[in-house]
Amino acid sequence: MKKIERALISLTDKSGIEGFARELEQLGIEILSTGGTAKKMRDNNIKVKDVSEFTGFPEMLDGRVKTLHPKVHGGILAQKTNPDHVRQMQEHGLQPIDLVAVNLYAFEKTVANPACTLGEAIENIDIGGPTMLRSSAKNFQDVTVIVDPADYPQVLAEIKATGNTTLKTRFRLAVKVFALTSAYDTAIVNWLKSVDVDANPYFKGSI
Repeated sequence: MKKIERALISLTDKSGIEGFARELEQLGIEILSTGGTAKKMRDNNIKVKDVSEFTGFPEMLDGRVKTLHPKVHGGILAQKTNPDHVRQMQEHGLQPIDLVAVNLYAFEKTVANPACTLGEAIENIDIGGPTMLRSSAKNFQDVTVIVDPADYPQVLAEIKATGNTTLKTRFRLAVKVFALTSAYDTAIVNWLKSVDVDANPYFKGSI
């Protein structure tokens, strides 16, 4: 198993990220990030590369498009021991992303506010986060994916010991991802089903 060389970190809940990211940096792992997460790391003197610099494509559409790019998902989904995948990565200038730490827009916290509008709820439906998580979890053979800060210590300990995490750990972390994204989608569905389209002002004057 190759050593972890590159991590992508993009968090809504940034608790504990400074210590985790600093240790990754000290282990020689390149860190990619976005928005507020990148700013927090820079504020703590941690070297980070913006995802937009990594992809060569800017964040756009009010942040709706940040990580939805082939250089991100190709780097995550490529099977590192598949010669054809390796060839295609070289052909298209893709670099592997070996570790992904992501958590999601706080949809349930947003809609818990009785004054939350449908428009506000929609803007707090995370797209890029679940996509990266599912990509990483699908490719747990090669990618370590973290959704819970409680897993930082074990991941760091394994990287320090061997340069990477164990396959069993990666599988366990992947299962946590699918549990999270399933619960996240269920929360969205349940809230949207409660919307009265005849009374909600969002639909006023619609065709």
